[in-house]
Amino acid sequence: MHTRRTHRTPHPSRTSRTAVTLLASAVLLVSACSSGSATGSASTAADAALAALPQATPTALTSYYGQKPAWRGCGVPGFQCATVRAPLDYGNPGAGDVRLAVARKKATGPGKRLGSLLVNPGGPGGSAVDFLQSYAGIGYPEEVRARYDMVAVDPRGVARSEPVRCLDGPGMDRYTQTDVTPDDERERDALVASYQKYAEGCGARSSRLLRHVSTVEAARDMDIVRAVLGDRKLNYVGASYGTFLGATYAGLFPERTGRLVLDGAMDPSLSARRLNLDQTAGFETAFRAFAKDCVRRSDCSLGKKNTSPDQVGRNLKAFFGKLDARPVPTGDTNGRRLTESLATTGVIAAMYDQGAWPLLRESLTSAMRKNDGAGLLALSDSYYEREPDGRYTNLMFANSAVNCLDLPPAFDTPDQVREALPDFEKASPVFGEGFAWSALNCAYWPVAPTGEPHRIEAKGAAPIVVVGTTRDPATPYRWAQSLSRQLTSARLLTYEGDGHTAYGRGSGCVDRAINAYLVRGVVPGGGKRCR
Repeated sequence: MHTRRTHRTPHPSRTSRTAVTLLASAVLLVSACSSGSATGSASTAADAALAALPQATPTALTSYYGQKPAWRGCGVPGFQCATVRAPLDYGNPGAGDVRLAVARKKATGPGKRLGSLLVNPGGPGGSAVDFLQSYAGIGYPEEVRARYDMVAVDPRGVARSEPVRCLDGPGMDRYTQTDVTPDDERERDALVASYQKYAEGCGARSSRLLRHVSTVEAARDMDIVRAVLGDRKLNYVGASYGTFLGATYAGLFPERTGRLVLDGAMDPSLSARRLNLDQTAGFETAFRAFAKDCVRRSDCSLGKKNTSPDQVGRNLKAFFGKLDARPVPTGDTNGRRLTESLATTGVIAAMYDQGAWPLLRESLTSAMRKNDGAGLLALSDSYYEREPDGRYTNLMFANSAVNCLDLPPAFDTPDQVREALPDFEKASPVFGEGFAWSALNCAYWPVAPTGEPHRIEAKGAAPIVVVGTTRDPATPYRWAQSLSRQLTSARLLTYEGDGHTAYGRGSGCVDRAINAYLVRGVVPGGGKRCR
């Protein structure tokens, strides 16, 4: 089953990793459990704005803000690591602590140090520490790394920061293979049972933390980290879900907001139905771009030169239907075969970055013509962050935990999903049905949501740069437009292109604009567009 998510992939030119490894290292998600109530209309948007917190630090939190980190080596040359404490429950700071993993690489010089630059690759559930050590700390532009200490903190519940756990490896294998396009009541009941078992596993294995992994709490944690680092203001680059985290910080602490870049922006104001429909349509847009490119290639198994994108989509759906009836071998040591669900997830994974399109063509050809599903299975495994030994990182677990706490579920019952299917299938004939059923996952979550959709204005914040990509599958461009209108000090930087996010993905225009903002404080001109 393919829980949808946002994702940040470094541009291939900056690293020697393969496309699959790129996806695995930086895949991030926006869950189908998005904002708004299940019964709200598709166009409902929030009227309430996120309220700023008092500028004075509460007495009960002074010990957290006054910590002195004990930096140590962390096994990666040039990087230091530390642990920072935050209250488990900000409403009751005496109830215990959460230990947050923090990593940094000090500014290299030359030039005056500008402070710390926190980075977050998205998710929720993506490891910011891994992102820093594998990419941002060594691959961000030299002029940025020269002036900033590059810093990352794994949000509570993620990776090294008391990770949420739900299922073991075999359990996750079964979960990811569950059919999310049920053909009858038996398959529908199996899907519901799978969601229930997953939720029960999270409740049983992570009960202490599960009520306290919201984005608001993670943003408050970042303010503690800012203080511990000795910075007066927070400088930050967030991608995908990281834009929601960064915007939430700005809304809570506008006077402490420094230079913020929000790349691949989410819109916190939308209802669940609209958010999910927008993203479904976003993946359809990305697939149609892939389809047009594919049919011009000699190794395209979905059509020939003059095949329309609509027909390419029908051909792919027909292939998925065949897999639903008869999965194909993969050579997997655990005996997994390529199911409809796993194949769909593999295709979705490649939609995030056009650099993965050649691998997708190759994988589709192998599966469709050679009865070999290994390539699509590898893409699916990269999406879920499944390790070769059958273990999974906690990416998917944290993703569900944060999203299902942040906002009410998109749907409460299977009947509601069935009623919404025409809208989803209209948004994407290829992916709509599966995306709609995937939106049922948070309906069975063991703890009640604590958040609601809301606008974020961040009145009083310094200029914030919001970046949107016109054919972004995971965070549609209109979300960036909306967030830039909500934030009172935002400037919108537009990248006219494909793929998810824009900074560091090959556009010199985008990179120059963001570098000038981060290093010299030069805010991009209103309406600036790049290619």
